[in-house]
Amino acid sequence: QAQLVESGGGLVQAGGSLRLSCAASGDDTCLSTMAWYRQGPGSERDFVADASRDGRTSYAESVKGRFTVSRDNAKNIMYLEMNSLKIEDAAVYYCMVPSMKVPGPTTEWCAEVWGQGTLVTVSS
Repeated sequence: QAQLVESGGGLVQAGGSLRLSCAASGDDTCLSTMAWYRQGPGSERDFVADASRDGRTSYAESVKGRFTVSRDNAKNIMYLEMNSLKIEDAAVYYCMVPSMKVPGPTTEWCAEVWGQGTLVTVSS
């Protein structure tokens, strides 16, 4: 199965920008969709954005117009460009791939996989 490693988190001032990366290694069969989630203190993990292999993207309403998700299929890296950061954007950001049936006659399934997270801190 794939392994996911996030990077790029750090401290930024409100209004600033930050670019996160998620590098996937191993078999790329399960990478049809890659997604970003985040979790603030005492909160559940919330969906942020996702990107399909064919270039389709979607966003949580709270980040539309400020965040851009993209991916480099040749390198198996997904990015999250975060602009106009707000205090409420501070969280641990996680990369994930959802479970899916492997195409074809096999009975194999791709397991849901999560990265370890990268911390984004936003100061006023």
